[in-house]
Amino acid sequence: MARSSADDMELKRGCEAAINGKEKDREQVVMCMRVAKGRGVWGKAGKLASRHMAKPRVLAISTAKAKGQRAKAFLRVLKYSNGGVLELAKVYKIKHLSKVEVVQNDPSGCTFLLGFDNLRSQSVSPPQWTMRNKDDRNRLLMCILNICKEHLGGIPKVVGMDIVEMAIWAKENTPVKVTQVSTKDGPIETVALDADSQVAIEKDLVSQAEEEDIEALLGNYVMAIGEAEAFSERMKRELVALESANVYALMETESVVEEVLQGLEIASICVEDMDEWLGIFNIKLRHMREDIQSIEWRNNRLELQSVSNVALIDELDKMLQLLQIPPEYEASLTGGSFDEGNMVKNIEACEWLTSAMKNLEASNLDPSYVKLRAVREKRAEFVLLKCTFVRRASEFLRNYFPSLIDYMLNDKGNFSQRGHPQRPDHADMRYKCRTYARLLQYIKSLDKSCLTPLRKAYCHSLNLLIRREAREFSNELRASSKASKSSTPLFEGPAGANQPASITDSSADAYSKMITVFIPLLVDESSFFAHFMCFEVSALAPSDASNSNPNPEANSTSSTTLEASASIAKPSNNPAELGVLNECLQELLDGIQEDFYALVDWAFKLDPLSCISMHGITDRYLSGQKADVTGYVHVLLDDLETRITILFSRFVDDACYQIEKYERNVRQIGVVPYIPRFSQLAARMEQYVNGSRDLVDQAYTKIVSIMFVILEKIAQVEPKYVDIVLLENYAAFQHSLYDLANVVPTLAKYYHQASEAYEQACSRHINLVIYIHFEKLFQFARRIEELLYNMSPEEIPFQVGMSKVEFRKVLKCSLTGLDKTINAMYRKLQKNITAEELLPSLWEKCKKEFLDKYATFLKLISKIYPDEKVTSVNEMRDILAAL
Repeated sequence: MARSSADDMELKRGCEAAINGKEKDREQVVMCMRVAKGRGVWGKAGKLASRHMAKPRVLAISTAKAKGQRAKAFLRVLKYSNGGVLELAKVYKIKHLSKVEVVQNDPSGCTFLLGFDNLRSQSVSPPQWTMRNKDDRNRLLMCILNICKEHLGGIPKVVGMDIVEMAIWAKENTPVKVTQVSTKDGPIETVALDADSQVAIEKDLVSQAEEEDIEALLGNYVMAIGEAEAFSERMKRELVALESANVYALMETESVVEEVLQGLEIASICVEDMDEWLGIFNIKLRHMREDIQSIEWRNNRLELQSVSNVALIDELDKMLQLLQIPPEYEASLTGGSFDEGNMVKNIEACEWLTSAMKNLEASNLDPSYVKLRAVREKRAEFVLLKCTFVRRASEFLRNYFPSLIDYMLNDKGNFSQRGHPQRPDHADMRYKCRTYARLLQYIKSLDKSCLTPLRKAYCHSLNLLIRREAREFSNELRASSKASKSSTPLFEGPAGANQPASITDSSADAYSKMITVFIPLLVDESSFFAHFMCFEVSALAPSDASNSNPNPEANSTSSTTLEASASIAKPSNNPAELGVLNECLQELLDGIQEDFYALVDWAFKLDPLSCISMHGITDRYLSGQKADVTGYVHVLLDDLETRITILFSRFVDDACYQIEKYERNVRQIGVVPYIPRFSQLAARMEQYVNGSRDLVDQAYTKIVSIMFVILEKIAQVEPKYVDIVLLENYAAFQHSLYDLANVVPTLAKYYHQASEAYEQACSRHINLVIYIHFEKLFQFARRIEELLYNMSPEEIPFQVGMSKVEFRKVLKCSLTGLDKTINAMYRKLQKNITAEELLPSLWEKCKKEFLDKYATFLKLISKIYPDEKVTSVNEMRDILAAL
């Protein structure tokens, strides 16, 4: 037999070296063995099947004990590296060992599994360890079990092998060492267990104390158990004696047995008699059972018939309720009055008729009832009743709406009187109409086609009322407004001729009152009409009503109307219904736009600038109309905004035409008159701005653009004075619009444009004045600059006309009498400037420009004529400051 790897000391030292590393004696290897590692796979019924891919491994059992701590035991798996050196591959703690299982599929019994309870994934099959033989397997497993017993106080679950057989094997295979001990009598042989393979068998079975208790217990009984043969003979004798005693007892009870047999015979006779009686009773019971079943069957049929009759009666009662017309409802539907006092009865009758017709529909009836003659006749009667009621109700409402409107038209208190504009109030009319709101709903549900003539009658009647209210209100506003016609057009006539002493905006106020009163009224009427006449559109949101109506009184009226409309219905938008609604609203409100147009034209004739206020008011109301039911109001406001824009554009075109007339006039001297007049116009226009600035900004853009174009053309009439005209007019433009440009972005843009044009005109004029008085000096500098492009500075003095003598002549000619020349420059500026306030700033710019040009001249001279003495820039600055 080959030597076991557990006795290989080299292997043990290699394992300790791999485990401890540089720290010696950190852990002590108790046992190590070479094994083959395989991986089991889960087969059928959850059993593990081995896989033939074995890898050489070494299992080492080690212990470690630190000071003051409990000893720890580990099972380490080591593998061979490429160089044949052992290295750690896996570490298991013995305290987590929960199961030791011998694989049954291996007939040799050398393969086992070790189950640990701390593995993360229990679904992964555990590794299988295969030993060379059973002895190595038992030796390793016994070592593991002993360590568990010593350190953990118990052993794990053992599957696939008998623990008692393991203990017997351990006792039989414990190595014995024989040693000789010297004594006085001579050497004596002693027997001792091998330290490395000693197994404590008692620990696996029972402890020493338990063994002593068992021996004491067995000692209380005298079993006379000696040799097996003697014990067997004893047992045979006792068995024979026991059988003899049983036979004797039976023979003594013979009389008793006879008595028992007689009793049994009597009992048998009684049983036979009882069996006959039971047979007779069974036949009688069977006949009775058949009779009872027959009775129960007849009884069940009677009960079923009774239940069916009750159900039939209930169904007939229900059918009669469906088919029977209550007398009070029939009276209301066929000949009742539609006065306000009788509307409750009429509504109840409508509810009953609608429900009755719905109940008789084929979808709501049992198929067996649909073809009944009574049902068909009653359905036809209900249809006739419906047509009669709808015809009567439609005829009443077609006459009721015009009569209600005629009553309001005949009452002069509902319209504006002289000196007292009357705000339209339709609350009482709507209250009376709402009495018939539910009636209209039932008319729509019974016959939708009848609503069209009712809607037209309502629209035609209410249109007369609204148009008269608008006409009277508009006329009274125009009559009560104290507004005088505007003066002559702003850009014509002499300067200052058309500056009004005070600015009144009564025309715009009249338009604002008209919009404030009638736009909320039209919105409320549109919303009320949409829901009163049962259109399937959403209600006007309160937020929309608030946005479109800044008047608190109108808001209260609008909210009241909306609450009433919401109580009628809350449908969702229907595109087809929305189209019909818009057509009806156009018929309802058509013609009222003429009064708005007349008021706009009147306000424009009084003051064209009132268009700015009217446009802002219209735009604010236009942005507030977002509901679908206010489509026609939105169209009306849009048309008004377009008309106001066209009228104001006409005014702007007239202003531009008046500005263009200046181009055909004689030469203008000084500031063109339309520049200060534009500042007055802009100031007035800003006072009219109320909300959107689009209209005003477009006017600014068009007018100022024409102003600048005409100004350039006027300046070109006299080429000699182009820059003077431009700089004076651009300066006047900036001065007059300085305050407005700080708050109006559009004017700020043109302010900066005028500022740039002013600077350019100043620069051109100042350069012209400087070149007139110092022409030779700066012409000489220009010639030097041209020559520097082609030659070096040292060559220039040798060119024709560029010698030092020529240079001195130029200096003498230009700088002699410098004070007179500079005074002449000042007089030149002063002579042509009509705006004296511009002269100081122009003179300062002229001096600065001259000094810059003179400094550039000196830089050129220093390169060409470095030895020549010339007046420096600082000296020139002092001379200019002294003059």
